[in-house]
Amino acid sequence: MNPIKDLRGIITVLNTPFTSDDKLDIQSLLKNVLLAIESGVAGFLVPAMASEVSKLSESEKNEMVIRVVEAADGRAAVIGGTSASSKEEMLRLAESNLKAGCQGILANIPYENDEQYEDAVRNLDALKPDFLMLQDWDFSGWGLPTSLIESLFREIPSFKCLKIETVPAGVKYSEILDKTEGKLHLSGGWAVSQMLEGLERGVHAFMPTGMHRIYCGIFEYFHSDRKKEARELFEKLQPVLAFSNQHLDISIHFFKRLLWKQGVYNTPSVRKPILPFDNIHLAEADYHIQKIIELERNLKV
Repeated sequence: MNPIKDLRGIITVLNTPFTSDDKLDIQSLLKNVLLAIESGVAGFLVPAMASEVSKLSESEKNEMVIRVVEAADGRAAVIGGTSASSKEEMLRLAESNLKAGCQGILANIPYENDEQYEDAVRNLDALKPDFLMLQDWDFSGWGLPTSLIESLFREIPSFKCLKIETVPAGVKYSEILDKTEGKLHLSGGWAVSQMLEGLERGVHAFMPTGMHRIYCGIFEYFHSDRKKEARELFEKLQPVLAFSNQHLDISIHFFKRLLWKQGVYNTPSVRKPILPFDNIHLAEADYHIQKIIELERNLKV
């Protein structure tokens, strides 16, 4: 597939639902997949940081990917995450994701130096995925060097997508689009709170975990020359994002609770270790969740 053409819009990062006895809740996972497809998402990323991937076993990761590919059934792209504690497991996951039918794979490779990073990328490219998406995650700075990204794009055939989650993200979006002549697919993840800025800069996709209809609506409004409506809808999310995006752990707690309140997930359960979500958090979360449910109910897009 051609990500620039075929992967525009909202790519849902799937939170991992757990049963009350801490097992994977596949039934809830598939309900979320179907809800997202009905809402108009372009694809899925699974598993990833918002999936509590570091707390999933290799077999759990594989099962999630297989079941999501089956449920999507070609109606939305599936990007298989390869986050792992070792290079060997990362490659095994990449192979199993491709065997399961994922259109692409995502890799979050720790950066030590250019040579080390490029070597890891080449190992994944050797598996010949339709596309390789690299995750540029740095919550405190610029992330991967621009020169390295440009070099990899020119030299690695499968490297067609970059997920930018840096501080700041905006200028980097524009710089990478300029350096790659707009031919590298860019998506925003954690920086979804700057979604309108990203849209103005030409970002192709965004990767939130919930509020599928709202995010799809914003994207659709913007690209239908209805920027005023896009901004008005986005501004209604600001109190939610101010609360949910305090920290990744708070976001996981919040969006699982939203999916539970919406009747999609059977429990809002998370796995430890994770930051606590106390009674004040719960009260604030429930206030915002009610606003989201009302907003989606009245959404006309």
